Order: sequence, then structure tokens, then C-alpha cells
Amino acid sequence: MEPLSLAVFERLPKTDLHVHLDGSMRLETVLELAEEQGIELPAIDVPGLRAAMHIGEITGSLVKYLEAFDVTLKVLQTRDALYRAAFELAEDAARENVRYMEVRYSPMLHTRQGLRLTTVVETVLKGLHDAELRHGIVSRVIVCGIRNISPASSLQMAELVVAYKNRGVVGFDLAGAEDDHPAKEHQEAFQLVRQNNINVTIHAGEAYGPPSIAQALHICGAHRIGHGCRLREDGDLLHYVVDHRIPLECCPSSNVQTGAVRSLATHPMRLYFNLGARVTVNTDNRLVTDTTVSKEMYLMHTEMGFTFEDVKQVIMNGFKSAFMPFHEKRRFLETTAAELEGFDPASVDAEAGESVVQAIG
Repeated sequence: MEPLSLAVFERLPKTDLHVHLDGSMRLETVLELAEEQGIELPAIDVPGLRAAMHIGEITGSLVKYLEAFDVTLKVLQTRDALYRAAFELAEDAARENVRYMEVRYSPMLHTRQGLRLTTVVETVLKGLHDAELRHGIVSRVIVCGIRNISPASSLQMAELVVAYKNRGVVGFDLAGAEDDHPAKEHQEAFQLVRQNNINVTIHAGEAYGPPSIAQALHICGAHRIGHGCRLREDGDLLHYVVDHRIPLECCPSSNVQTGAVRSLATHPMRLYFNLGARVTVNTDNRLVTDTTVSKEMYLMHTEMGFTFEDVKQVIMNGFKSAFMPFHEKRRFLETTAAELEGFDPASVDAEAGESVVQAIG
């Protein structure tokens, strides 16, 4: 049987629960902002900058992968730049029928030119809100602490989360270089967030093994796990995650790029799904990984053995795992289930084929 086309997955309603603002800009925007701000970049055109940032290339290292953020962060230090990046990210996601998105970033990384932390948060929220008004996509924010900076800075980010609870910020995350920077060192930040009944997700099991995931769950109180590639190395912990319905924010292409897994074919997402884990599929970084949610679903289907019915279940998992109020979530689940029930992939492929014929003719 012929695999379904990318067009099918572009038409489907979906979520993106793990996407970094500073890793998901348009290259053209990076260049334009650099020119406006008088900032020197490693290249002066799109092909050159793509090569310099190793866009979509397999780096084999999370640390190497994160070097691309040195470029994007240079231009994300003003209100206008932050607003534009947030708006364009939501706009790009809406174009492929992402209906709900949780954008994560660390406000403290955008204060080099004197912006207040509150200004950073409010500017990004404004950009996402305006994109929602124009394109209908619902976007919320997850604020990140950074493992390799300091626990004190993570606490400061946690305080921002508390201040903007119910104002567009829906969760707290710990990102950054995982190896040699255990999550347990940031316990004070997690304690503050949990005391205020706020959601927690933590990057874990990407560049470090199962103990990182165990810390995230049992010491830091994570409600979701970012990546979790190495969860398969501890069967008991894996079944704990399955039994307790702890969502996994899988980002297949990114994991191959950083060397967390060898290939898409060997990615553990298929195993986790077969065991009944609540797996979701996400982009991680649209720019750096050169991907979309639709592309990730297409690769799941063509490279990882997911049937169309499997993909529909992963889509529902995304909405089930979202950090949103129950009644709002229920509405999303009801409308998405109805849309998926009536979706005919064959008709989409037939329509795409007709378009190609007409274009050739």
C-alpha cells in the first residue's frame, strides 16, 4: 500500500506542545532583524546562514545543536523582534492546521539590552494573542529555567510563571544542557511552581539516562516529560510512565539530529506507543531542525511504522496532554474527534494529484 502524502498530515488538526520560540524563527526574519539592529551574523543570506547554523543537519550532540541559538538570541533582544518572532511562529503553525500550541522560552535570555523580564513575557504573549485573533490558533506559554545557568535564575523564572498564571503562561520547564546539570538542583523553583498549582514539564532522558527522568518525576514533580528517549533503558520506570499516563513530548527529527537516537527507524516512540504510553509528537525547534508537526507525522508514517489510525491516536494524545483547563480541553477533544472521524485521507491525496495534473497541463 502506498504511503499517504505529506498533504494529508498538513490537513489534520493537531497540537505542538514542545516548541522553542528562539529555535523556531524564519531565517529571513533573523537576517532582517540583524540588518535593522546592526548585528553581524555568520552569513548575510539565507543559504549561508542555513549552512552556518547547521539547519536540519545531524550534529550528533545536544551541545552542538544548541549553538544555533547563539545566532537567534542575538536578534531577539527588543520588543519588536520578540513580538514578530512570536506572531510568525503562531502564523506558521496555523498554516499547517496546528490548533493549539505551547511555546516555551526563557525570558532571562532576552534581557541583554535592558528589557525587563515582565516586558519580555508580555510582548511574547501579545504576539501570540494577535496571531490567535488573525489565524484562530490558540497559543500559550511555558517559561523555562536553564539547567546550566543557575538554580537562582530558575527560581526567578518560576516567580514569573506564578505572576502570569491565568494570563497566558501555563507551565514551567527546565531546559538546557542536561548532562552534568541534574534537575534536582533546581528544586526550589519547582516547589514554588507546584505550590501554586501550576503545570510542570521537564527536558529529561534526552542527553542523559533514566535517572534524569526519575528525578524529573519523583523529585521535581513533572506532569510531562520532554523527549524521554532513554526511558526504554529502564523497563520499570517505563511502565510507571505508562501506568500513570504521563505524557511524553516526543520530537523524533530533533532527537536524530542531536544524536539522542541513531535514526527514525530506531526511535523508541514506536515502542512507547505500542506499550500504551501517552506519546505526543512535536517539532522542538522548527528552524533548527527544519521541520513542522505535519512533517514529523509524515515521517512517523513513512519511517517509523505508524498507520493513519495510529497517527490519529497521537493527535488525540496531544490534546489530552495539553496544559489547559478541563472544560476547554474537552471542547478541543470533542471537535477534534469529530473532525478525525470524518477525515478521508484518500480524498486529500486524490485532490493533491489533480492539482499536480492541472499544474502540469
